[in-house]
Amino acid sequence: MRFQVSGHLEYAVRFPTTLIFNIHAQRNSGQTILDERFAVEPYIKVEEFQIEGAENRFVRLETGRKKQITIDYSATVECECEVVPAAKIDQTPFAEMDRNAIPFLFPSRYCQSDRLGRLAWDLFGKIAKPYEKVIAVVDWIHANVEYLRGSTNSETSAYDTVTQRTGVCRDFAHLGIAMCRALNIPSRYFSGYAYKLDPPDFHACFESYIGGHWLVFDATRLAPLNGLVRIGTGRDAADTAVASIFGRVDLTGMRVDCQLAPDQKFTPLGRKQIGRKGISLETSHVTPTN
Repeated sequence: MRFQVSGHLEYAVRFPTTLIFNIHAQRNSGQTILDERFAVEPYIKVEEFQIEGAENRFVRLETGRKKQITIDYSATVECECEVVPAAKIDQTPFAEMDRNAIPFLFPSRYCQSDRLGRLAWDLFGKIAKPYEKVIAVVDWIHANVEYLRGSTNSETSAYDTVTQRTGVCRDFAHLGIAMCRALNIPSRYFSGYAYKLDPPDFHACFESYIGGHWLVFDATRLAPLNGLVRIGTGRDAADTAVASIFGRVDLTGMRVDCQLAPDQKFTPLGRKQIGRKGISLETSHVTPTN
């Protein structure tokens, strides 16, 4: 499926500042970038880089004496996903687990799985299969946490969310990650563009590693799982921030968009459509279905 994505950010700069952006679509096994454009107005020299061993794409720039800057990114991205039957999603023994998944078992800044362990095991510990555990976690969050814009801030953690029972997409994702890690299921944060998200914005959900597959889950149910274009992957939102600011600037405007490319036909796959199946956005790690 081919999507056209874009992000537009406007900042007022109070003092010379360094900014690091993470709004570029990833290049990975499930995504091919057909074309893209990144621009800063007025012109500022930028540095694009990746952290060794990771696929997130960052851009760093120095504002200098500029008082206003505008960031524009657009891309056409070919995305693939695969539906994995639940019967083919088996538990992976820790001794055989991909070593790259192991760091996503541990607590992180916004996902205090160590503080939510008792609750997670009380609610979901009796469920035998890990995939069924994650489905139950997602359903519980959707039923027990109200999606309420403006109800949280950049300091809100999974522990806060389970206490106040309100949040936005990043809070739903953090709580899902924390619960799953508490249940010994590696889970990671996903940031991206989302087709049919209303209102349009950068979106967050999470992936859990089960039986050799990174499967995507979204407790908000605000966007189809096959309508996601990956920007960042990390332990939590701290690893995938859209903008990291080292100085004094104010965000004065933002527009985000994700549309189907011309001549594309889209069949949404959400919780109701896939039932007990899983969706993987990393096609090279998925066993083909018959």
